[in-house]
Amino acid sequence: MTNPLTTLLNERQAHFEAGATTPLPTHYPVNDLAAQLHPETQYLRITNVVDHGADAKSFYFAPATDMGTQHLAYFKAGQYLSVRFNIGQSQVTRAYALRSTPKDALDDCYILTIKLVPKGFVTPYIFAHWQVGTVIASSGPLGQLTYNQFRDQPHVLGIAGGSGITPFLALAGALVDGTENFDLTILYGSRRHDNILLGDELTALADQSPHIKVVNVLSDEDYPGYEHGFITRDLMQQYADLQHTSIFVCGPNALNAYVTEQVAPLHLPGGRLREELSGQVPVPETDVKIPATVTITVQIQDTQQTVTANTREPLLVALERAGIVVPAACRSGECGWCRARVISGQVNTPRTVDHRRAADRKFGYIHLCAAFPESDMTIEVPVHDLADQFG
Repeated sequence: MTNPLTTLLNERQAHFEAGATTPLPTHYPVNDLAAQLHPETQYLRITNVVDHGADAKSFYFAPATDMGTQHLAYFKAGQYLSVRFNIGQSQVTRAYALRSTPKDALDDCYILTIKLVPKGFVTPYIFAHWQVGTVIASSGPLGQLTYNQFRDQPHVLGIAGGSGITPFLALAGALVDGTENFDLTILYGSRRHDNILLGDELTALADQSPHIKVVNVLSDEDYPGYEHGFITRDLMQQYADLQHTSIFVCGPNALNAYVTEQVAPLHLPGGRLREELSGQVPVPETDVKIPATVTITVQIQDTQQTVTANTREPLLVALERAGIVVPAACRSGECGWCRARVISGQVNTPRTVDHRRAADRKFGYIHLCAAFPESDMTIEVPVHDLADQFG
């Protein structure tokens, strides 16, 4: 009687011998395409700098081919780049929305418009050091403040404040060149009529397309031809049917919080209101008395380091100040790049930026950019080799 196992082994060997002897390919074109569309790092060289008054500049970029970036990654209008910096002993990232259009990327051009925060950490460095010829390192394009015809309404109401107008410049430009197809109304909040960032550029785009309408809203003056006050629900309803409109918001924390409060009574379906926080996480309110600073023990594989953290700042900031390299992109709790595990201690994540999976909440994982320490803590950070990604 034949042993079934022997029969199986013989059949298996016969299949092996009948197989092709040609080696499997080691190069797949689809991998090349994925690398072009989603590069881990891009090296960009500044080709032009345009001043917009004393506190804002536009930086034009081309690929730094000598650093290995041959072409700029394509993107969806409304996305951002996570730019990487070495400032003193700190290695940090900041998210800046692409003002240029996807079509510009095909011509190897990106544009970032950045507003100076006089007492900030990064923008003073940018204004002092970025010039024509400077090479920077960034991520590939990221972010979800983009139009999707299967998710969004045919009409988008864009609400912007200050430099939060930049993703809407990209969306408007994409409508003009035919990359996108929807109706866009922008309520743009500024203080005065004479300090509207990129106002002329936005008006020029609106003049080229019947799908774009721009409404300037001035908070500090009542000027003919402009709306005056704040972007209230009544003002939104004046320009859009909010029950059949997708609302995109980009601007300071106060604007995001105000718009969320204004539309809350409408009980809009999930996903109808989307916000781009651009790295601004609100400090959470708490009834618990907490110290001004705490001690954080950071475990990375078999190493351990202790740092001091300000309880009014996210944990990510404390680690960066200490020179600990942590991958981060959105800095708004959304992307999950800075995911870490809490071993001990208390942390507070504002509900509005808590985008963790349910399992992460259950098992003690946090996003460092959106987590504020409330006590001495021990956290475990995954190993990442990002030293060569900072320019």
